[in-house]
Amino acid sequence: MTDSDYSASINTQYAVGKLAETILDALKAAGKNPEFVTPDDLAPLDHFHTRGKEATLALARMAGLQSGTRVLDVGGGLGGPARTLAADFGCSVTVLDLTEEFCQAGEMLTARTRLAGQVRFQHGSALDMPFDNASFDVAWTQHSSMNIANKERLYTEIHRVLRPGGRLTLHEIMAGSVEPIHFPVPWASEPSISFLRPAEEVHQLLTGLGFTDVAWLDVTDQTREFTRRMAAQAQPGTPAPALGL
Repeated sequence: MTDSDYSASINTQYAVGKLAETILDALKAAGKNPEFVTPDDLAPLDHFHTRGKEATLALARMAGLQSGTRVLDVGGGLGGPARTLAADFGCSVTVLDLTEEFCQAGEMLTARTRLAGQVRFQHGSALDMPFDNASFDVAWTQHSSMNIANKERLYTEIHRVLRPGGRLTLHEIMAGSVEPIHFPVPWASEPSISFLRPAEEVHQLLTGLGFTDVAWLDVTDQTREFTRRMAAQAQPGTPAPALGL
């Protein structure tokens, strides 16, 4: 698959057309003022990863983020985590994403949360990042590596743009004991854009590139419990909320 074919496949997977307009309509339907919203207003739809905003906050605390930290959110989508890191922790965040519609909608939402001074969006590839060496204090990824086959290149690029002593903070889905997985899954409608690797393999890759463990945790059990809790709250026949994935 060529780079252009891959980019087209990813945009087909995630782009929906008129996304910004759809979100604004959903905000109105939920009783929100679409001209001024908070990160919490948007949390049901823009934390597109397991355990939602709860996981974002836990990861940020573990990473020791603080005011002024320069963060690169790799594959940051609509920017939900980025706006949370800006609003709750005072970080300066750059979102890099391959889906152009996500970047456009993310910029719109960021302007309406009055966080454009702290969060910016860059359309581009994580395998060829348009940033100088040592540009960031923290590289952040939440459920973005599943679509990337060349993880060696991904983490090499991340290592390059981190300052000496910087941190990689990740929350990713890894391959389990059952292969192949069943499709569709949230990140891929079919196998050609799904690239999971076992956690042990990813860990070895990272240490081989020069990263040193601060923490390496399996949060599968917490994720299962969160999923059970969400399923228990959903009543059969009840319409889906106006704001949501």
